[in-house]
Amino acid sequence: MSVSDFDLADVSPMAWRLLRVAAGFSQRDVERAVDDLMQAHLSMLESGSRGLSQSRRQVLFELYTDELDPEQVRAIVDNF
Repeated sequence: MSVSDFDLADVSPMAWRLLRVAAGFSQRDVERAVDDLMQAHLSMLESGSRGLSQSRRQVLFELYTDELDPEQVRAIVDNF
């Protein structure tokens, strides 16, 4: 599954949270895995109060989808 398969601007806040949790990451885990990304950034993305740049969303999406099956990703993004 590739980032190019999705328009990351259309991924809902709930889907971002579900992708993270399904991939087995806490917000602190992501903070440690991605340089210059703080828990507050994830909270804002997952609450819908603020989005991240396209490049940041791409990094997160790749981090999460590396841990998930394509069917899981598609189900989360399409249904939430």
